[in-house]
Amino acid sequence: MKNTLLLAFFFLTSLIFGQKTTFTVKYSEQLAVYLFIENLSEHYPENVFKTEFQKSKYNTEHYNKLISNFDKLIVDYSFRFDEYPYGSKRNMQTNDILKKNLIETNNLTDFKLRSSGLIPNQTLTDLSSCIEEFTNVYNELIYNPNKEKFEKQLDDIKKYSSENNIAGYFETGLLFYNSSWDNAIPFVAAFYPLPNSKGFTAQAFCNNFISAIQIDLNSNKDLFSVMMHETYHIVYDEQSFEVKVAIDNYFKENKSKCSNYAYQLMNEVLATALGNGFVYEKLDGKPDPGEWYNKKYINLMAKQIYPVVKEYIDQKKAMDKNFIDTYIRLYEENFPNWIDELDNIMTYRYILSENETNRRKINQLFRYRSRAEFDSEITENSINKMKDTPLTKVVIISKNTTEKVKFLKNKFPELKEWKPNASKEFANKFFLSDKSQLIIINQKESTIEALFELMK
Repeated sequence: MKNTLLLAFFFLTSLIFGQKTTFTVKYSEQLAVYLFIENLSEHYPENVFKTEFQKSKYNTEHYNKLISNFDKLIVDYSFRFDEYPYGSKRNMQTNDILKKNLIETNNLTDFKLRSSGLIPNQTLTDLSSCIEEFTNVYNELIYNPNKEKFEKQLDDIKKYSSENNIAGYFETGLLFYNSSWDNAIPFVAAFYPLPNSKGFTAQAFCNNFISAIQIDLNSNKDLFSVMMHETYHIVYDEQSFEVKVAIDNYFKENKSKCSNYAYQLMNEVLATALGNGFVYEKLDGKPDPGEWYNKKYINLMAKQIYPVVKEYIDQKKAMDKNFIDTYIRLYEENFPNWIDELDNIMTYRYILSENETNRRKINQLFRYRSRAEFDSEITENSINKMKDTPLTKVVIISKNTTEKVKFLKNKFPELKEWKPNASKEFANKFFLSDKSQLIIINQKESTIEALFELMK
């Protein structure tokens, strides 16, 4: 009955909003300049933009001061959609909206007008002034030397998109994800040149995809399969509240001990199965024989679920309870040990540590993270907030161990029989009733890296 109601809702929204989405491919100078300045920041690693700037005549005190001022601008604020199940909908990021506005406006005056109120006006003015100052720098160093090849590349991309009906793959995703899209909102892909490179970048947000592409790109199928991978994250994000709640319930009702961590992995797995699996196979005529994603958990699970995804697409079915149950079963049958592997479970983490340097060290130790939260106090409030999430829960004690152990035992029934020696270092792991892992570490002299090694 629940599935019938969800499908009825899907078809109703299809009629209301329409399903013929316009795909637009373009170059945005304003966006390109903004991202160019970002790459010049001292916080960014070495890259081709920084190399070209540093050896140019523009590497002066004036421009370096502008870069320094740009670094100090706070443009990235976020807020959650708290009514949705935790983690099922992406936080809104003001930086994404600013990039969207740069793509969709033709000059900085219009950009400021559209973005007014999103960030403080003085910050917006300073940001716009910096983009204006660097426009000629960017054009002279990056765009103009690569203009001829890049514009030909862009024309080829537009032609390839049209000839291969890329918009159709968007519609495929809408149906599979049981999602919807207002056809009054075009999907805009903005490309800019990436000289002296053999790869390309990819990011999607709102109704946009952005990518820096090498000027001798020779595989449009690779580019478009990755583009659709990123786009499918947006399609998943735009599922209705009712669909999100139903999917969340399907996972919670499933009896498998793997259901929680399977759920945490699903967004990336499905985008990979559809983009790097289905779209690539359609564009190339055969499946990609290599890795579909450079993280083993996502790569292996995407390939495992792909035949089921393909079956649903062929039958024009939306993901439902049966799909979710099948997905969880395949996870448990093929990869039952993943729920104990630190490289997997630490991808989704909530850290409570009285030593704030541990935050940086854990980020270095487990670089890949999908969702991460941190609190520097072990209190009633912080524990309750952590318990309300399905994330891996890490509590690092640095002082008053006996008192903190007693407190944690009162908060987690699973610790009833736990009797640690508070005078010694320890690193213990517990499987909780919400099917997440709880890691409790008592840190005295050892590094956090050494203590995590105790659990391997």
